[in-house]
Amino acid sequence: MAEAADFQGMSPSPARRWLRRTASLFLGAPLLAGLLYGGPATPAAASEHTVQEATGSRTVDVSLDTLTPTAPEKDDTLTVSGTVINKGKQTVTDAQIDLRVGPKLSGRSAIDTAAERTGFSYGVDPSPIGGKHTVKIPRLPAGISQDFTLSIPVNDLELDEEGVYQLGVSLSGQTPSEPSSRVLGIERTFLPWQPEATEKKTQLTYLWPLISSTHLTAETGSDEQQTPVFEDETLAKELAPGGRLDQLVSLGSELPVTWVIDPDLLATVDAMTRNYQVKSGTSTVAGKNQAIAKRWLSAVEAAVQGRKVVALPFADPDLASLAHRGKNVSGSLSHLQPATEVAETTVETILHVKPSIDFTWPVDGAIDSSIVDVATSAGAHKVIARSDSLEDDLTYTPTAARPIGGGTTAVVADARLSTAFQGDMLRSENSTLAVQKFAAQSLALTLQQPEKQRSIVVAPQRMPTAAQAQSMANALRALDSQRWTQPLDLIAAAGAKPDAGATTKVPAASRYPEGLRKQELQVQAFQDIRNTQNTLDNFKVILTAQHRVVTPFGRAIDREMSSSWRGHQGEAKLYRGSVSGYLQSLTEEVRLIEKSDVTLSGRSATIPVTVQNKLVQGVDHLVLRLRSDMPTRLNFGQDKGITEQPITVAGGHSQSVKFTAEANANGPVSMTGQLYTEDGKPYGKPMKFTVKVSELTPTVMLVLAGGVLLLVLAGVRMYSRRKRAAARTAAAHAAETAETAEDTAEAGAPEADAPESGIDSPDPGQASDPTPDTEPESGDPSGTGEKVDR
Repeated sequence: MAEAADFQGMSPSPARRWLRRTASLFLGAPLLAGLLYGGPATPAAASEHTVQEATGSRTVDVSLDTLTPTAPEKDDTLTVSGTVINKGKQTVTDAQIDLRVGPKLSGRSAIDTAAERTGFSYGVDPSPIGGKHTVKIPRLPAGISQDFTLSIPVNDLELDEEGVYQLGVSLSGQTPSEPSSRVLGIERTFLPWQPEATEKKTQLTYLWPLISSTHLTAETGSDEQQTPVFEDETLAKELAPGGRLDQLVSLGSELPVTWVIDPDLLATVDAMTRNYQVKSGTSTVAGKNQAIAKRWLSAVEAAVQGRKVVALPFADPDLASLAHRGKNVSGSLSHLQPATEVAETTVETILHVKPSIDFTWPVDGAIDSSIVDVATSAGAHKVIARSDSLEDDLTYTPTAARPIGGGTTAVVADARLSTAFQGDMLRSENSTLAVQKFAAQSLALTLQQPEKQRSIVVAPQRMPTAAQAQSMANALRALDSQRWTQPLDLIAAAGAKPDAGATTKVPAASRYPEGLRKQELQVQAFQDIRNTQNTLDNFKVILTAQHRVVTPFGRAIDREMSSSWRGHQGEAKLYRGSVSGYLQSLTEEVRLIEKSDVTLSGRSATIPVTVQNKLVQGVDHLVLRLRSDMPTRLNFGQDKGITEQPITVAGGHSQSVKFTAEANANGPVSMTGQLYTEDGKPYGKPMKFTVKVSELTPTVMLVLAGGVLLLVLAGVRMYSRRKRAAARTAAAHAAETAETAEDTAEAGAPEADAPESGIDSPDPGQASDPTPDTEPESGDPSGTGEKVDR
């Protein structure tokens, strides 16, 4: 009858409402107990009624899109708006939307239990407030939605005591198949009620993470600035107005938070402020988002001034993966120390603030003894854990900080508050419910021991979406009045006095969550990282400008261990392959030029071997070693089968190195050329070729020399004879000419001036000396193959 009266618009007195709320508790207790503890079965009719009601109360979906204020004070007006959607097959008529308040929840666990409830149960859910605080919907056809707004003065809610109340919004109505009015849909949330400040306020530390996935490749340009190469432009979308990282900075700048930053993100954005390239198929194109990057970095720098900043090790390494899979691969842990050192300098250089590098943050705050050992191996003394990993056996939530041995402090974030915004916050309903539950949990936590001040830490997900960040900000703004909480930075929270009863025992490795373990980097990943590091170590020793290679590849190796690869094993493998492949291609720019087979004629000769350097920088500290596989046939003096020479080659040049060899017998000899670093490690691939030894003995040389001499003498004799014959011919011709002249004179030829010389000019048509019958020596090779210098 009371509910019928409410539907008719009657407003019961406060006393009657209190009695009805109390009666609901008493009447609903046996039913709830029966459901939880499996008591005696109720009569069949009652059972059928309960099933029908549970099903019927899901006919209409009720969503709560806004609820303001989140934590009302006296004299406030509570406004709830949302949408109802008829998901049934029949039209709902004479519908009415009501508010239902109560009862007060007894603690944090009661809030969890209430949040899991769905549907409506008579005798368990409170009666509606009714009266004028309702919304009438005469007709709601199937599949149709209807927006609503309910407003009610907080004083009319008659909240008796301070604490957390359940707040329900229900729709009642009737359908053709069920002509009587009943609840067809309900949505519940929580209303924290603390109109006056508590005696002791909870100190609340909220971590605000600036972390992203890997965007930079290991490649750089050959120019002086080493222009960076990005995998794509997705980072620019996060930095642009409205993007995820843009929202985090703009929201965080107005909130009392502690910034937790991955320095790799700052370094990557800083690289984007200058000229950069972006991969496009097999080539690269110029990046165009410098202005976006500059604007974002300026906003970050302004936001962190005067705030506490915690710098994670560079690229946010996956500490659990290192502890469980990487520590048994030699060299894996050695990356943490330089990653921590470069983290501090990166933040200080770009943001001009000095960060704390004394904190590490395992994924989801899940720790075990091996993770703690790895996390503190690089000098950090504080580990950010979570209460679902380091569980306390107390009736209240203790202060976050507590010692766990070895000078290490565990800062245990509250699991409920830390995971409050991990869902889809794009939907207004989800965001509103999450904000209300966060505020309710924080108040319930404070009221556990209102006379004792405690320090609580919230460590949300590493990379919240823009919508999640907005919801987190709304929750923190709801606590601005500081009626039961007050902000505290992480450094101060880590130094808070721990609770005596708080657990300090770190769980064993077997307690690590199986779901997280499956996401870890595999052992093969750390073996790949080790191989890449070994290649880099062997490569850098020959370089004259090591920093141009060591720095970009060192940071790329850090990125290969990033926590952001969790759940993306395939992409992680591709990234590692691209880093190692590019490094290998650079090492192959310094190599031995392939050599064709050569012929050695004689007892000794020089064998040239060419070293090519296609890098833009010079190389040195290399040794070229040449080995004869048959030193008894061909050696390098004193029967040595191996010889070597130091190598220095300028960038973009080649150098030919000559080795003196001695032959002892004829026949082919296999030779092997190999570059080595000065410490004796092979560099690059060996180069093999064959020397064909064709030795000439002294007797053969004497015979050949005699033959050559005879040929020369014969040629001289033939030449002399031809010269004498030519001279005789010339003399005979001269005598004949003189005789003809005398005959002419005697015949009375006219007188003429006689020439001064009696020798006529030679006949221009007279033939010259015969052409020699020997050809000039040819400069062409004598045959196939290379003939070495003698």
